[in-house]
Amino acid sequence: MSSREEVGGSMEPSRDLIGLSSEPLSIERVYSSAVSPSCGAVALFIGTTREHFEGRRVIRLEYEAYEPMVKSELSAVCRDIRSRWPMVKHICIQHRLGLVPVAEASVAIAISSPHRCEAQEAVGYCINALKASAPIWKKVIKSVCVWCVWCGVVCGVWRHSRIAFE
Repeated sequence: MSSREEVGGSMEPSRDLIGLSSEPLSIERVYSSAVSPSCGAVALFIGTTREHFEGRRVIRLEYEAYEPMVKSELSAVCRDIRSRWPMVKHICIQHRLGLVPVAEASVAIAISSPHRCEAQEAVGYCINALKASAPIWKKVIKSVCVWCVWCGVVCGVWRHSRIAFE
């Protein structure tokens, strides 16, 4: 479907918005960028930093990316979404870089279509394709046990004194 073809009676062009940011993501901005008068559905996915990973407390995540390739890979994901779900109108993919504290969004995706089924399926596909193809690397900063010799048995880190870690 060309970007100017009618979808639900609207001649509004379709758009793909891809962004990387070291600032907190605006979920409202992501959502607003996908809204269309021709669509009855906007599906959202928001990935956040959770407080535990592999049984340990998480302090924050740290993301790095090869930015030129990320944009190229995510553009390919958008094209693939449009070929699988031709009624999709707008796609917005935003990913955070740098430090992301617990409970903050690291990725936000919004996709609009005339009906919910296509939008929901496309969002699920999008996050899986992003994780599989985009050169974005995540470092999990976890808390470290601070109790002496027994620490080696519990978490694999030997410390002979009480040292506070991030």
